[in-house]
Amino acid sequence: MLNFIERNTKAGWHKTESGGREEVLAYPREAVREALVNAIAHRDYSIAGTQIDVDIYSDRIDIVSPGSWLLPKSYDQYPAGSIPSIRRNSIIAACLDVANLMERGGTGFQTMIESYRGSAEHLQPVVLIYPGFLDLRLFDRLYDDNVMCVIQEELSDSQKVLELLRGEGQKHVKELQAVTNYKSRSQFLKEIINPLIEKEIIYRDGNVKSPKALIKLKNK
Repeated sequence: MLNFIERNTKAGWHKTESGGREEVLAYPREAVREALVNAIAHRDYSIAGTQIDVDIYSDRIDIVSPGSWLLPKSYDQYPAGSIPSIRRNSIIAACLDVANLMERGGTGFQTMIESYRGSAEHLQPVVLIYPGFLDLRLFDRLYDDNVMCVIQEELSDSQKVLELLRGEGQKHVKELQAVTNYKSRSQFLKEIINPLIEKEIIYRDGNVKSPKALIKLKNK
């Protein structure tokens, strides 16, 4: 999900004081990671037929998880970045701690706030409380922002395939096709995969007809 969000949201840059460029992601990696981990660790798994929803809009991401708000006060009554930690699922939280995926001591919200340091007040992360579920909302730092000098152009389907391989090393054709606009496997192979193989940018590890064959970047 982290990779999916990054592939489907914007990146830009602004000038530094030294005259160079600094990349700015629409959503800080740390904030997205903490928001997803928080949803997994604290959702109410006893509510049947529900799941964690990640909705990407033009100006924000909403990460919605089933379960009521456990703290005695509402979110906006706590100072920014100092929400007390109450763990609904202590075993899951402990596993995430051991895997170094979850901040200890309830510092996840503080990490999200810190990652938005320097952004306008209206762009700060918020928690929306509804009956039966919570919505952790992250705002797009690049949305309608005149400070940004340029927004990267949308990646082509070939670029999306290569970016996914660079990030994860190897993938099945079906997984690569999922990040593109192609509905037809044969057309995807003909127009994207085969030309990249012919240019010796990628190669197929396995039989061409096998669904288990992996597509990998070719080391040069």
